Amino acid sequence: MSDSQTDVMDPARANALLATLGMAADLGQGDALPPFFHQVYFWTPEPQNRLGRDGHPKTGIGLIPDTGLPRRMWAGGRLEFHGPLRAGVMAEKRSTVESTARKEGRTGPLAFVTLRHEIAQEGVTRVTEWQDLVYREDPDPAAPVPAPPQAPTDEDACETWDFGTTRLFRYSALTFNGHRIHYDLDYAKGVEGYAGLVTHGPLLAQLLMLLAQRQLGGPNTFAFRATAPLMHDEAAQVCWRGDGSLWVRGPDGRQCMTATAS
Repeated sequence: MSDSQTDVMDPARANALLATLGMAADLGQGDALPPFFHQVYFWTPEPQNRLGRDGHPKTGIGLIPDTGLPRRMWAGGRLEFHGPLRAGVMAEKRSTVESTARKEGRTGPLAFVTLRHEIAQEGVTRVTEWQDLVYREDPDPAAPVPAPPQAPTDEDACETWDFGTTRLFRYSALTFNGHRIHYDLDYAKGVEGYAGLVTHGPLLAQLLMLLAQRQLGGPNTFAFRATAPLMHDEAAQVCWRGDGSLWVRGPDGRQCMTATAS
Protein backbone atom coordinates (compact mmCIF):
# COMPACT_ATOMS: atom_id res chain seq x y z
CA MET A 1 0.00 0.00 0.00
CA SER A 2 1.25 3.49 -0.79
CA ASP A 3 0.12 7.08 -1.10
CA SER A 4 1.43 10.41 -2.30
CA GLN A 5 1.20 14.01 -1.03
CA THR A 6 2.41 17.36 -2.27
CA ASP A 7 3.30 20.45 -0.29
CA VAL A 8 5.07 23.74 -0.90
CA MET A 9 7.96 23.96 1.56
CA ASP A 10 6.80 27.31 2.94
CA PRO A 11 9.77 29.22 4.45
CA ALA A 12 7.50 30.56 7.20
CA ARG A 13 6.91 27.07 8.61
CA ALA A 14 10.63 26.23 8.61
CA ASN A 15 11.37 29.56 10.27
CA ALA A 16 8.78 28.77 12.95
CA LEU A 17 10.66 25.53 13.70
CA LEU A 18 13.96 27.42 13.84
CA ALA A 19 12.42 29.84 16.33
CA THR A 20 11.05 26.94 18.38
CA LEU A 21 14.59 25.55 18.56
CA GLY A 22 15.98 28.94 19.60
CA MET A 23 17.79 29.47 16.31
CA ALA A 24 17.87 32.39 13.88
CA ALA A 25 14.69 32.28 11.76
CA ASP A 26 16.16 33.69 8.56
CA LEU A 27 15.38 31.18 5.80
CA GLY A 28 14.20 32.67 2.53
CA GLN A 29 12.80 31.48 -0.79
CA GLY A 30 15.10 28.91 -2.35
CA ASP A 31 17.33 28.42 0.69
CA ALA A 32 18.34 24.89 1.67
CA LEU A 33 16.27 23.50 4.55
CA PRO A 34 18.17 21.98 7.48
CA PRO A 35 18.09 18.18 7.60
CA PHE A 36 14.83 16.60 8.85
CA PHE A 37 12.85 19.83 8.53
CA HIS A 38 10.49 18.02 6.15
CA GLN A 39 8.79 16.82 9.38
CA VAL A 40 6.84 20.09 9.55
CA TYR A 41 5.35 19.55 6.08
CA PHE A 42 2.98 17.03 4.47
CA TRP A 43 0.32 17.25 7.17
CA THR A 44 -2.43 14.60 7.05
CA PRO A 45 -5.31 16.13 9.04
CA GLU A 46 -8.20 13.81 9.82
CA PRO A 47 -11.62 14.75 11.24
CA GLN A 48 -12.10 14.08 14.94
CA ASN A 49 -14.16 10.93 14.38
CA ARG A 50 -11.22 9.30 12.57
CA LEU A 51 -8.80 9.76 15.49
CA GLY A 52 -7.92 7.13 18.06
CA ARG A 53 -7.97 7.68 21.79
CA ASP A 54 -4.33 8.82 21.68
CA GLY A 55 -5.00 11.65 19.21
CA HIS A 56 -3.35 9.92 16.24
CA PRO A 57 -5.40 8.87 13.20
CA LYS A 58 -6.96 5.47 13.83
CA THR A 59 -5.02 2.53 12.49
CA GLY A 60 -6.61 0.65 9.62
CA ILE A 61 -7.93 3.75 7.81
CA GLY A 62 -4.77 4.80 5.99
CA LEU A 63 -1.35 3.33 5.42
CA ILE A 64 -1.04 1.90 8.94
CA PRO A 65 -2.80 -1.46 9.29
CA ASP A 66 -5.02 -2.16 12.30
CA THR A 67 -2.65 -3.80 14.77
CA GLY A 68 -5.22 -4.22 17.55
CA LEU A 69 -2.71 -2.61 19.96
CA PRO A 70 -3.40 0.84 21.47
CA ARG A 71 0.01 2.40 22.21
CA ARG A 72 2.07 3.89 19.37
CA MET A 73 5.75 4.78 19.50
CA TRP A 74 8.13 6.11 16.87
CA ALA A 75 10.99 3.74 17.72
CA GLY A 76 13.55 5.06 15.26
CA GLY A 77 14.45 5.33 11.63
CA ARG A 78 17.12 6.08 9.09
CA LEU A 79 17.57 8.67 6.38
CA GLU A 80 19.57 9.16 3.22
CA PHE A 81 20.06 12.75 2.09
CA HIS A 82 20.61 12.86 -1.67
CA GLY A 83 20.41 16.65 -1.94
CA PRO A 84 18.93 19.61 -0.07
CA LEU A 85 15.23 20.38 -0.01
CA ARG A 86 14.63 24.02 -0.93
CA ALA A 87 12.31 26.42 0.88
CA GLY A 88 9.37 27.67 -1.13
CA VAL A 89 9.53 24.88 -3.75
CA MET A 90 6.77 22.33 -4.36
CA ALA A 91 7.68 18.84 -3.11
CA GLU A 92 6.13 15.41 -3.43
CA LYS A 93 6.24 12.75 -0.71
CA ARG A 94 5.63 9.14 -1.72
CA SER A 95 5.00 6.79 1.21
CA THR A 96 4.92 3.00 1.24
CA VAL A 97 4.44 0.34 3.91
CA GLU A 98 7.71 -1.54 3.54
CA SER A 99 7.15 -4.20 6.20
CA THR A 100 4.92 -5.31 9.07
CA ALA A 101 5.59 -7.89 11.75
CA ARG A 102 4.11 -9.09 15.01
CA LYS A 103 6.27 -10.45 17.84
CA GLU A 104 6.03 -11.37 21.50
CA GLY A 105 8.07 -9.05 23.71
CA ARG A 106 8.96 -9.11 27.41
CA THR A 107 5.85 -7.06 28.20
CA GLY A 108 3.45 -8.65 25.72
CA PRO A 109 2.65 -8.55 22.01
CA LEU A 110 4.34 -5.98 19.77
CA ALA A 111 3.51 -4.92 16.22
CA PHE A 112 6.21 -3.36 14.03
CA VAL A 113 5.50 -1.22 10.97
CA THR A 114 8.20 0.28 8.75
CA LEU A 115 7.25 3.07 6.36
CA ARG A 116 9.45 4.29 3.52
CA HIS A 117 9.11 7.91 2.42
CA GLU A 118 10.70 9.40 -0.69
CA ILE A 119 10.64 13.17 -0.97
CA ALA A 120 11.30 14.80 -4.32
CA GLN A 121 11.52 18.32 -5.70
CA GLU A 122 11.51 19.12 -9.41
CA GLY A 123 11.33 15.41 -10.18
CA VAL A 124 14.50 14.50 -8.24
CA THR A 125 14.47 12.50 -4.99
CA ARG A 126 16.15 14.54 -2.28
CA VAL A 127 15.46 12.46 0.85
CA THR A 128 14.69 8.79 1.48
CA GLU A 129 13.45 8.03 4.98
CA TRP A 130 12.54 4.79 6.77
CA GLN A 131 10.28 5.28 9.80
CA ASP A 132 10.00 2.46 12.36
CA LEU A 133 6.78 2.40 14.40
CA VAL A 134 5.95 0.06 17.30
CA TYR A 135 2.50 -0.68 18.70
CA ARG A 136 2.03 -2.31 22.09
CA GLU A 137 -0.45 -2.98 24.89
CA ASP A 138 -1.18 -0.61 27.78
CA PRO A 139 1.32 -0.92 30.62
CA ASP A 140 0.66 -3.13 33.64
CA PRO A 141 0.93 -0.82 36.69
CA ALA A 142 2.13 -3.76 38.80
CA ALA A 143 4.90 -4.77 36.42
CA PRO A 144 8.48 -3.71 37.23
CA VAL A 145 9.90 -1.00 35.01
CA PRO A 146 12.94 -2.24 33.06
CA ALA A 147 16.14 -0.37 33.85
CA PRO A 148 17.13 1.89 30.93
CA PRO A 149 20.62 1.65 29.43
CA GLN A 150 23.27 4.09 30.61
CA ALA A 151 24.66 6.58 28.09
CA PRO A 152 28.36 6.90 27.25
CA THR A 153 30.33 9.77 28.76
CA ASP A 154 33.21 9.97 26.27
CA GLU A 155 31.71 12.53 23.89
CA ASP A 156 33.78 15.07 21.96
CA ALA A 157 30.98 17.66 21.85
CA CYS A 158 27.90 18.12 24.00
CA GLU A 159 24.95 20.52 24.14
CA THR A 160 22.41 20.83 26.97
CA TRP A 161 18.74 21.33 26.07
CA ASP A 162 15.66 22.14 28.13
CA PHE A 163 12.20 21.43 26.77
CA GLY A 164 9.16 22.23 28.90
CA THR A 165 5.50 22.26 27.95
CA THR A 166 5.70 25.25 25.58
CA ARG A 167 8.43 23.84 23.36
CA LEU A 168 6.66 20.47 23.22
CA PHE A 169 3.37 22.14 22.31
CA ARG A 170 4.95 24.21 19.56
CA TYR A 171 6.70 21.17 18.06
CA SER A 172 3.45 19.19 18.16
CA ALA A 173 1.67 22.05 16.40
CA LEU A 174 4.32 22.45 13.70
CA THR A 175 4.36 18.72 12.92
CA PHE A 176 0.55 18.41 13.29
CA ASN A 177 1.18 15.64 15.82
CA GLY A 178 -1.92 15.07 17.95
CA HIS A 179 -0.36 12.37 20.16
CA ARG A 180 -1.63 13.20 23.65
CA ILE A 181 1.50 11.97 25.46
CA HIS A 182 3.14 15.25 24.42
CA TYR A 183 0.56 17.71 25.84
CA ASP A 184 -2.09 15.91 27.97
CA LEU A 185 -0.44 15.16 31.32
CA ASP A 186 -3.37 13.20 32.76
CA TYR A 187 -3.46 10.96 29.68
CA ALA A 188 0.33 10.51 29.55
CA LYS A 189 0.50 9.45 33.21
CA GLY A 190 -2.87 7.78 33.76
CA VAL A 191 -3.29 5.86 30.50
CA GLU A 192 0.17 5.30 29.00
CA GLY A 193 2.05 5.14 32.30
CA TYR A 194 4.70 7.80 31.75
CA ALA A 195 6.15 9.94 34.54
CA GLY A 196 5.27 13.14 32.67
CA LEU A 197 4.81 14.54 29.20
CA VAL A 198 7.05 12.78 26.72
CA THR A 199 9.57 14.78 24.69
CA HIS A 200 9.08 13.82 21.04
CA GLY A 201 11.52 11.25 19.70
CA PRO A 202 11.73 13.08 16.35
CA LEU A 203 12.55 16.31 18.21
CA LEU A 204 15.51 14.60 19.90
CA ALA A 205 16.53 13.13 16.53
CA GLN A 206 16.28 16.63 15.03
CA LEU A 207 18.70 18.02 17.60
CA LEU A 208 21.12 15.17 16.95
CA MET A 209 20.93 15.78 13.20
CA LEU A 210 21.66 19.47 13.60
CA LEU A 211 24.64 18.63 15.82
CA ALA A 212 25.87 16.15 13.20
CA GLN A 213 25.45 18.81 10.51
CA ARG A 214 27.64 21.22 12.48
CA GLN A 215 30.30 18.54 12.93
CA LEU A 216 30.23 16.96 9.46
CA GLY A 217 28.84 19.62 7.15
CA GLY A 218 26.25 16.97 6.13
CA PRO A 219 25.10 14.47 7.05
CA ASN A 220 24.61 12.17 4.08
CA THR A 221 23.14 9.36 6.16
CA PHE A 222 21.59 9.28 9.62
CA ALA A 223 20.06 6.47 11.68
CA PHE A 224 18.55 6.71 15.15
CA ARG A 225 16.92 4.51 17.77
CA ALA A 226 14.92 5.56 20.84
CA THR A 227 15.98 3.65 23.97
CA ALA A 228 14.20 5.42 26.88
CA PRO A 229 11.66 8.26 27.17
CA LEU A 230 12.67 11.78 28.20
CA MET A 231 10.13 13.80 30.19
CA HIS A 232 9.23 17.42 29.49
CA ASP A 233 10.73 18.68 32.77
CA GLU A 234 14.10 16.98 32.26
CA ALA A 235 17.16 18.55 30.68
CA ALA A 236 19.03 16.43 28.16
CA GLN A 237 22.58 16.39 26.86
CA VAL A 238 22.89 15.93 23.10
CA CYS A 239 26.27 14.33 22.43
CA TRP A 240 28.64 13.73 19.52
CA ARG A 241 31.74 11.56 19.22
CA GLY A 242 34.22 11.86 16.39
CA ASP A 243 33.50 8.40 15.02
CA GLY A 244 30.01 9.56 13.96
CA SER A 245 28.20 8.26 17.04
CA LEU A 246 25.60 10.43 18.75
CA TRP A 247 23.31 10.01 21.74
CA VAL A 248 20.91 11.78 24.08
CA ARG A 249 21.71 11.51 27.79
CA GLY A 250 19.07 12.14 30.44
CA PRO A 251 19.77 13.93 33.74
CA ASP A 252 20.32 10.63 35.57
CA GLY A 253 22.74 9.38 32.92
CA ARG A 254 20.27 7.15 31.12
CA GLN A 255 20.51 6.77 27.36
CA CYS A 256 17.37 8.13 25.67
CA MET A 257 18.46 7.82 22.03
CA THR A 258 21.39 6.60 19.99
CA ALA A 259 22.32 7.59 16.45
CA THR A 260 25.00 7.34 13.79
CA ALA A 261 25.79 9.88 11.09
CA SER A 262 28.11 10.00 8.12
